[in-house]
Amino acid sequence: MTIDKSEKFTWLVRVGYFSRALLYGVLGLLALTSAQKIANGTSGVLKAIEDYPAGNVLLWIMVLGLIAYALFRFSSFAFDIENNGSDAKGWMQRIGHAGSAIGHLVFAYIAYQLASSHGHSQAGGGAQKAASGLLSVEFGGVVLGLLGVAFIATAFFQAKKGISGEFMNRIAGNAPSGTRWLGLAGYCARAVVYAVVGWSLFKAGFLSGGADQVKTLGAAVESLAGNGVVFKLTAIGLLLFGVFSLILSRYRIIPDLDESKLKPAFRS
Repeated sequence: MTIDKSEKFTWLVRVGYFSRALLYGVLGLLALTSAQKIANGTSGVLKAIEDYPAGNVLLWIMVLGLIAYALFRFSSFAFDIENNGSDAKGWMQRIGHAGSAIGHLVFAYIAYQLASSHGHSQAGGGAQKAASGLLSVEFGGVVLGLLGVAFIATAFFQAKKGISGEFMNRIAGNAPSGTRWLGLAGYCARAVVYAVVGWSLFKAGFLSGGADQVKTLGAAVESLAGNGVVFKLTAIGLLLFGVFSLILSRYRIIPDLDESKLKPAFRS
């Protein structure tokens, strides 16, 4: 089986970046205007999107786009389509892409539940239920705790990516001039959120915090609401990350694949 690196595949990946833009843009906007709507996690964010004009259509676009984005990230992990390499650093990046793929598949599933049920889905609490099931099996707490460590490590790499500007190597040279600063703000905001999610998993797994400690994307942001400046800056950063992702949907360099070898001819 070969990967279809046709124009259709590129288009689907770009729809994926558009879907990510919508997800983070709405998350940041809700955090700034009505933070209680995101207390239920990602499902609250997607429910808000459904309430927009043509919201159900947007949700179906997000289902398609988030699945496409997840497949793109799985391809990066399995086939190294972005030339991260097979040394320790390269594998860390590729494993991070695999984690991103899994996360966006979860988002796609929640969007599908809402889109197919026209707002009648009971899609809340999924993360806590999954964590509870994991904690009920032997060594489940260890797995949950290690997942928290992985999220905290990812938070570090997100911040590093934003501060170093290394993400610009994957963006076309004719992108808007403010892209670098949008990426800086966005990746640092994501680092804060990932750290909160990671700490919640670490507590649930290693410190007997219980499954109800586990936070999803939206709940992690909402939990910062009492932290004044940190909360505001994170919310603004997530909104800017939505704008940044929208730029990527147009200017992100999608690697060309040699279909016979599943290897990229990356344009840097």
